[in-house]
Amino acid sequence: MGMKIQKTLKVTVVGALLAGGALLASGQAAKYRAPRIDGKPDFNGIWQSMNEANYDLEGHNARSAMALRPGPYGPVPAAAVVALGAVGSVPPSVGVVEGGEIPYKPEALAKKLENQTNWLTRDPEIKCYLPGVPRATYIPQPFQIFQNSSQFFIAYQYDGAVRNIYMSDPGPAPVDSWMGQSVGHWDGETLVVDVTGFNDKSWFDRAGDFHSDALHVTERYTRISPDVISYEATIDDPKVFTRPWKISMPLYRRQEKNAQLMEFKCVEFVEELLYGQWRKKPLDP
Repeated sequence: MGMKIQKTLKVTVVGALLAGGALLASGQAAKYRAPRIDGKPDFNGIWQSMNEANYDLEGHNARSAMALRPGPYGPVPAAAVVALGAVGSVPPSVGVVEGGEIPYKPEALAKKLENQTNWLTRDPEIKCYLPGVPRATYIPQPFQIFQNSSQFFIAYQYDGAVRNIYMSDPGPAPVDSWMGQSVGHWDGETLVVDVTGFNDKSWFDRAGDFHSDALHVTERYTRISPDVISYEATIDDPKVFTRPWKISMPLYRRQEKNAQLMEFKCVEFVEELLYGQWRKKPLDP
C-alpha cells in the first residue's frame, strides 16, 4: 500500500511539473508588467550581475589563477600572483555564451590565446581603462539606470563609467571610443540598444576575449519581475568572428535600503603600476 501511494504521488508531482512546463512553453503563463514611465517599462534602479562572466564568458573549470606558468605536475600560478593564493583563483562557471563557444576566426582565436597567456600585461581592466560594452554590465560592481520619459542614462560604479543612450538617432559616432555610442528604441516591453563607434582596446573578459573597431553590440533589456532584468547582448564583429553570437544573464536589483553607487575611480590605484618605475627613487619591486 505504501509503495502504491508513493508511486501515485510521484506520478502526480511529475505530471504537475510537466503541465507547468508545457504552460510556460506555450506562452500561457502570465507575463510580468513593469511599472510605467510615459507608457514604457520603468528601469530605474541600481542593478548588478551575479555570475563569473568577467573572468571568462565561456564555461570553464576552477583554476589556481588567471596568470599561469608550467609546473612540475601541471600549471601553477605565475610568480607575480602566487602570493595571492586562493584570493587570486578563478571560480568555475557554466558560461553565458549561447551555444557554449565563441565563434572565433582561426587567426583571431590565436590572438585570444596569446592575450590569455599575457593577461597580466594586456587586460585593460588591470590598468583601470574603461570596460567597454557589454563588459560594463557584468563587471562585478553595481550600476544605476536613470530614466525619464525622454532620456535613458546608465552610470557604472567601476571607474566612474557612464553611457547616455540616445532615444533619437544622432547619426554615426563622431569618434571611436571605449564605450561606443548607444542608440535605443523600444520593442514592446524590451529596450533595445544598438552600440557602435568602438575603438579596439577593450576586452570582453579576463580570458583574453577581444574585438576589433568593427564591433556592433545589440543589447536587449527586459523587466521580468520587480527585481530582475533579463539582459541579452548580441556581438557582431566580422573582422574577428565567423558569425554573430549572443550572451544572456539576469541582472538583479540591489536590495539594501541605502543602496547607492559609491566612488571607485581606480585610476589612482594603478599609478604605481603604470608610473612607479619613473619615480626618482623607485620603490622595491
